Amino acid sequence: MNTFFLNKNNNKKKKMGRGKVELKRIENPTSRQVTFSKRRNGLLKKAYELSVLCDAEVALLIFSPSGKAYQFSSHDMDGTLARYRTDVGLPQSNHPHSRALFWKSEIEDMKRSISSLEARLRHFAGEDLEPLSVKELKQLERQMSVGIERIRSKKRRIIAEHINLLKRKYKGLQEEHSRLQKRLNQLKDVAVTTSRISDANGASALDMEFQVDGLMI
Repeated sequence: MNTFFLNKNNNKKKKMGRGKVELKRIENPTSRQVTFSKRRNGLLKKAYELSVLCDAEVALLIFSPSGKAYQFSSHDMDGTLARYRTDVGLPQSNHPHSRALFWKSEIEDMKRSISSLEARLRHFAGEDLEPLSVKELKQLERQMSVGIERIRSKKRRIIAEHINLLKRKYKGLQEEHSRLQKRLNQLKDVAVTTSRISDANGASALDMEFQVDGLMI
């Protein structure tokens, strides 16, 4: 019985672990800077620990969004970078021929990347589908379905925002119309009152004339 409850508690502990956190750009600048500082320090610490614990040659370069550089090197940084360039086949010197070969290779890689992207664009447009296998077609279909749903979601959000804007404008026009109507009614009341006063003054003047004429007679 004790073993049963112990396993059950262990399972609960496993289930209570942290869920997956979606990795995406932090929009708030302050939060982004705080996160950068914390994770940068953690990364530098891990690089140091790796070099000490495993006797590894570690070189780490970090550039902040503002362009400030941070680095750690367990050995000479230039030496480690030179070793890296040798391992991946990058030129070590500034010799024109070496640089020309390097940039030629870079251009070829870029051409291949552009061709691949253009092919993907044609596939998304429903063109040049013959070379694709069933698996690739299914993957393309899923990607397009996700893209279409995102487009629809964006469209719905824009339409909703536009409707809310129109509602606010309509409410503002109604309020303005009510204000103008109220002002117009006030002006009408003033005009009627003024007209009545004028009529009353005119009648009084006529009565006085009649009285004067009677006295003269």
